[in-house]
Amino acid sequence: MNIKTEQRSASGHAWMLKYLQPAERWEEALPLGNGRLGGMVFGGTRQERIQLNEDTLWSGFPRDTNNYEALRHLKKARELIASHNYEEAEKLVEAQMLGVNCQSYQPLGDLYVDQLLVDEISSYQRELDLDAGIAAVRFMVGQTGYIREAFISAADQVLCLHYAVLGDIPLELVINLSSPHRHQVKITAPGGLALSGQCPTHVADNYRRDHPKSVLYEDGQGVHFQTHLQVIVDGKVIADEGKAQSTTDSISKLKVTGTRTITILLATATSFRGFDHIPTPDGDRLNVICRDQLNQAAAWTYEELRNRHIKEHQSLFRRVDLSLGNNQRAALPTDERLIAYRAGERDPELEALYFQYGRYLLMASSRPGTQAANLQGIWNQHVQPPWNSDYTTNINTEMNYWPAEVCNLSECHEPLITMIEELSKTGGRTAAIHYACNGWTVHHNVDLWRMSSPTGGSASWAFWPMGGAWLSLHLWEHYEFNLELDFLREKAYPLMKGAAVFCLDWLTESPSGELVSSPSTSPENKFLTPDGVPCSVSQATTMDMSIIRELFVRCIQAAELLNTDSDFCASVTQALAKLAPFKINQQGKLQEWQEDFPESEPGHRHVSHLYSLYPGNQINQQQTPDLVEASRRTLAGRIASGGGHTGWSCAWLINMYARLREADSAYRFIHTLLARSTYPNLFDDHPPFQIDGNFGGTAGIAECLLQSHLQQLDLLPALPKEWTDGYVSGLKARGGFTVDIEWENGKLTSARIVSSKGGACHISSATPFTVRDRTATLDVEGSYHVDFETEVMGVYQVSVG
Repeated sequence: MNIKTEQRSASGHAWMLKYLQPAERWEEALPLGNGRLGGMVFGGTRQERIQLNEDTLWSGFPRDTNNYEALRHLKKARELIASHNYEEAEKLVEAQMLGVNCQSYQPLGDLYVDQLLVDEISSYQRELDLDAGIAAVRFMVGQTGYIREAFISAADQVLCLHYAVLGDIPLELVINLSSPHRHQVKITAPGGLALSGQCPTHVADNYRRDHPKSVLYEDGQGVHFQTHLQVIVDGKVIADEGKAQSTTDSISKLKVTGTRTITILLATATSFRGFDHIPTPDGDRLNVICRDQLNQAAAWTYEELRNRHIKEHQSLFRRVDLSLGNNQRAALPTDERLIAYRAGERDPELEALYFQYGRYLLMASSRPGTQAANLQGIWNQHVQPPWNSDYTTNINTEMNYWPAEVCNLSECHEPLITMIEELSKTGGRTAAIHYACNGWTVHHNVDLWRMSSPTGGSASWAFWPMGGAWLSLHLWEHYEFNLELDFLREKAYPLMKGAAVFCLDWLTESPSGELVSSPSTSPENKFLTPDGVPCSVSQATTMDMSIIRELFVRCIQAAELLNTDSDFCASVTQALAKLAPFKINQQGKLQEWQEDFPESEPGHRHVSHLYSLYPGNQINQQQTPDLVEASRRTLAGRIASGGGHTGWSCAWLINMYARLREADSAYRFIHTLLARSTYPNLFDDHPPFQIDGNFGGTAGIAECLLQSHLQQLDLLPALPKEWTDGYVSGLKARGGFTVDIEWENGKLTSARIVSSKGGACHISSATPFTVRDRTATLDVEGSYHVDFETEVMGVYQVSVG
């Protein structure tokens, strides 16, 4: 056994984004975050800009977004659908059963630091060390060197920016804060600034920027916030109390001279106290929070703050290590590597860096006690961001958390779990008001205030009440990877049951006796009616039925584990047997709709009808080989027509082809994701920026190396031939296992399994192996298998040859 256990970052800093110039645009800046506070570091020489975010800064406030007229039209919509009058059903849904759009995630503002530099700048370097969670800038002016480091500490809940000069010329800096919102900046003695501001009470969708009420502020309303800055320096600090020119402009600033080192600490707090609490200005409380955070952080030296941050950061980041091969390109600037990669040069180290970057981004945007990662994670500079930078639950929010468990960041899953719990409350009212159903539901857009009702606009996206059912399956995933019965009993199962209860009430019986969802859409896609009209509303779309089927199965499994709810399980079992089944059309493809409608957009970005292939598991080679082949043909057809053209859609294809064990196709889309849909800072380019592609890509790379969705540890199930030699350590598998794998010449050479909970372990590989003196047996499909019992915290070596 020769699994490499030393982190690559400890020798050569392989997990590093590097550049030879400052960022000129936001998509070149480097992200920092502690789950709550986020920053984009531009790395300018004469002016540093750090664009700031805080995860509870949203427009709006708690409000009732339910449509009290929707229920009156549900019966008529179902009748129109049953009579195949889909166009009229869609018109009715859009006119009477939708609602208002959700609110928007907001920027906090910017920290600017101007540096007086007279001579020419040389030897510039900018970097982000993923292993340490630190962004750094280094450059020379003449014979004098300058070093700047920035990090956002989860341990101390502050942003820390440190300047140092290597030479005798002292620093001369000017520091100020600004915000795009209504705000004021005041000098606080000694050596401090305090920004106070408020978010809008309403922000229209970003495509309505010219609307006279696209951004609305109301005195005393909305989320208020404060950001305090403290300068720690041996030199002289001069306060320059300027006069604001407007409510979004301030020239109060600090001037620092006569020092060779300076540390700037920044803390922020908001008046958000919960999704169901109306925020108030709350200035005194926010002031106390910020001052306390700064005082506590200032009690440490810079080196101590830095070490505390690194220790906490590495306790998560270093759980997983990965090598996909070495081509000696890691020392080159990242943007240059990306250009060469697009031109066809191989760079397996860049692919491994992309994997670890996804883990880094999840750590930086989702921690216990914070909000869940939204469409842009935690980073957004726009008051009217694309798609509100909200939670889009018909794929994007779920994709954000695909790597959480397998990539050994289970605690980063917790904010989503908390959001699900909160949505069960607002979603319970929506289920009752809109549909007269018990349980709870969520539609396709969610915001900080846990809006669960439909938005306005097209039914193709707005009318989709399956968001709660899909989200609740993340609870089961969290259980399966960690096997915590208390979590299943106290949180997961009650929420899953509530989502299932809604589905039981929502289903209707068709004339053939099947249970169907109606009205039903396949997210954001449309079919053609017999008259050739694009339409989205029908009944029993494949995605609806797939999610409901999987949720029912998981509820039955959970209830059996907990020895509870026998009557409920009986009802679910009866419904499960009557659900409308999968259908394969004459072309051998899996139908997206219950009827074999022509597709309005054959290359559509969503592949919703393949949910049961990934992230679900109802379509698999062991139990449904005919559906596997139909899924393969469906993907081929969708891609041939231009599918997978957005970043997140391309990432979904990676995971699906990994499940199909098509390593070449999975790698093709890994390459496409990096080469076509990645910004210079490695953010996913939808376009524009959406973080789901990063997370989906990371999950897809892991899925090529380890799968566990069929109650077995499948080692290297879809290993691309481009990754000839390599290793991975620290991946998690369902059943409470942690797995290390090593391979050479494209074949398994060794593995190591740690069982956290004990119990049965089933290992599968395309390469013969032994474990616990047991030799794997060959099945009819050409895979080798071993079953054995494990002990709690038992360690098991897998040997080859």
